[in-house]
Formats: sequence, structure tokens, C-alpha cells
Amino acid sequence: MPILESTYKPPFYFKNGFISTVYSGLLRQVTLKQHRERITLSDGDFLDLDWSHSKSKTNKLIILLHGLEGHGQRPYVTGPAQLFNANGIDALCVNFRGCSGEQNLKYYSYHSGATSDLEEVIDHAIHVKHYDHIFLKGLSLGANLILKYLGERRDVPPNIKAAVAVSVPCSLSGSCEALHTIKNKPFHDRFLKDLLKRLREKQRRFPNALSISEINTIKTLKDFDNVYTAKAHGFKNARDYYDKNSCLQFLPHIKTPVLIINALNDSFLSPECFPVKEAKNNSFLHLEMPKYGGHVGFIEKKDFYYNERRALEFIKTVLN
Repeated sequence: MPILESTYKPPFYFKNGFISTVYSGLLRQVTLKQHRERITLSDGDFLDLDWSHSKSKTNKLIILLHGLEGHGQRPYVTGPAQLFNANGIDALCVNFRGCSGEQNLKYYSYHSGATSDLEEVIDHAIHVKHYDHIFLKGLSLGANLILKYLGERRDVPPNIKAAVAVSVPCSLSGSCEALHTIKNKPFHDRFLKDLLKRLREKQRRFPNALSISEINTIKTLKDFDNVYTAKAHGFKNARDYYDKNSCLQFLPHIKTPVLIINALNDSFLSPECFPVKEAKNNSFLHLEMPKYGGHVGFIEKKDFYYNERRALEFIKTVLN
């Protein structure tokens, strides 16, 4: 599919990628009434799902996936939930394992390619909630997960009509390298601090799986993936985890209409995270690369953000 021309024109002060990333992540506020449902997964663990609904009964649902160390009340998922609710579509904001305010039951948790959990959420939406038009939207880690899900299997349910992926780290190793640069140190250190806090709690519950001395060796996000993410989820090391879970390799196999929005000034993304060749060779992929937007930024003067309006426009086009 030809590369899409972006119409995003942010206010002057949000042309700076750092400012738009920080504002969207820390300062934006969205008021949305949600109710929580807990589902039991096939392995005995649980997921907490945060629901919001349109005013009228509908058979349409958007499933929203957050990013690294996010949750179902972050404004970058409640914002689109609110917009879709206002346009006759129910919304489900997924909290990944351990991200809902309560530790999950297993030593392992969530990661960039844990598509089996997404599959169980989709099955729940189809077979328990009976939605027959389902849309997916993921941001950052959640976006990679969605694209991997759509490309790695031939049996994507026909209920899945379209997907939108925003600020996608299509190459996990490339994005990891970008996060370790000096310019991203504030983001790197905040992610690492939150991850280590959660990991220390896990160590107290599973002392035989991980020692305090091993945790003390973790100085970077890559260290974290080597010590915990990879080993807890069955990968040899961080490199093996990145290689097997990067969505880039799965993009040629996607047969569901997908909109990818990656800003050119997103400091979290490496050049490999802009899948131009893959989009040109797959008619189901629509790639938009705005000049501005930062990482999950895309701020506008209006109530909703550019990537949220574009997601709704894209999905309406698919429905028509």
C-alpha cells in the first residue's frame, strides 16, 4: 500500500518530540467512567479489563492495549476509548498481567510478544460478550503485540475488522538501542525504576526463581530483559527475546487492514521501526509517518489527539 501523506500539524510548542512525549504521558487528563471485569486465563492467572460503553447498545468494540508499564486508565488509552464511545463503539482497555494495581499470580508477567493473552481477551469478547465487529488499537509495546498477533497466525477471527498501531517499536532491538542513548536517559531511567520496583516485589514472592544479587546486576533496560524478561518467558537472552518478538518480521503476513502511525521525531524508534518496504509490499498495511508527534504524542488543540481521530477515520473507512 502506498505510504500515506500525513496531515498532522501540531501547535508550535508541541513540534518538539520530547515535549509532546512528556506532556502526553504525564500531564494529559481524561475523564472516563469505566467498570472493571476480571477474567481467569487458561494458566490460572488473571487479567483485569476496564470497560466503557457507548450510549446505545452496539455489537462493535475496540480493544485498547497500553505500553510498557502502562495500565487501563492511562490517558493514551482512555482518550480513544472516550472518542469511540461517543461514536457508538464500546471500548475495552486491557491491563496486562501485573499492571492493574495488583500483582499477577505467576512469576512471568507480560512482554512485547505475549499474544496468547490477547488471544484470550479476543475470545472473551467474541464468545462471552458476543461482539461481531472488533477493532484493535495498540500503543508502543501494545502496538507491537497487536501486529505480531495479526501476522503470526492464519486463523485471525473474522470478527477482527481492522487495527491501528501507534508509535510501534517494530524492531525491539533497535528501539532498545534508541532508549539507551543519552537523549532518552530520562525515559530509560523512569521505565527501569518502575520495572525494578515490580521485580523486587516478585522476588519476595518467588525467592527461588530470582535472587537479590541478580536484581542488583540490573543497570539498564537490556539488563532487565536479560535477567528477567527473557528467562521468565522462555527465551535464551534479551537478543533472543527481541528477535523472536519484533513485529517487523510478521508484517508481510498480515491480512487485516492496519494503520501504522510512527512519528519521524519519535526518539524511541530506530530506522528499522519505519516499515516502508513492508507497507509498499502489503496492500493491507497503511503507513503514516508524521514529521511530528514524538512517542505516543500527536497533540492537537481539540479534545482528542490526532492519532485517535485518525484511528476512528480509518476504522470508519473499513466499515464502509
